[in-house]
Amino acid sequence: MNIKKFIQDDEGVSPVIGVILMVAITVILAAVIAAFVLGLGDSGQDTPQASFDFDINQNPSTTDTSIELTVTAQSGDTIDATQVTFEGDGIAGGGAFDADNTWDSVGDSEITAGSSVTLGDDTTSSDGELAQNGDGTVNVVWSSPDGEDSSILASVDLPDTS
Repeated sequence: MNIKKFIQDDEGVSPVIGVILMVAITVILAAVIAAFVLGLGDSGQDTPQASFDFDINQNPSTTDTSIELTVTAQSGDTIDATQVTFEGDGIAGGGAFDADNTWDSVGDSEITAGSSVTLGDDTTSSDGELAQNGDGTVNVVWSSPDGEDSSILASVDLPDTS
């Protein structure tokens, strides 16, 4: 057997590599098409990006332990205010803020840079107020229009004023 001729003879290599490449391309195309058909590539609603600033004002009186929380949008996407709620254990009753608990119930209909709302400690009502004496967390929560997706955009811990 002539070794030199055997090493230089590459007649059968090209068809084998061609078949392997065709099979690989077919498998990749099938996977991509299946992902689109089955909806695996759908990421749902995009969460808006926004930055918020929190200003906590405490009443300096020794007899009044009320606080006010001013939430101001610093920068980011324009957000429909009906999709933003205030939730957490810093809200009176440990639930949601106000009757419909949305930003537009106490502020603007759109949240843009500079938009702000003030949440207070109003002891005459159980809706629309911070938990008496603070001490809790208030989350700014965005929910998609279809209600399937939600995300906490910002969060603040309230001081204990008792």
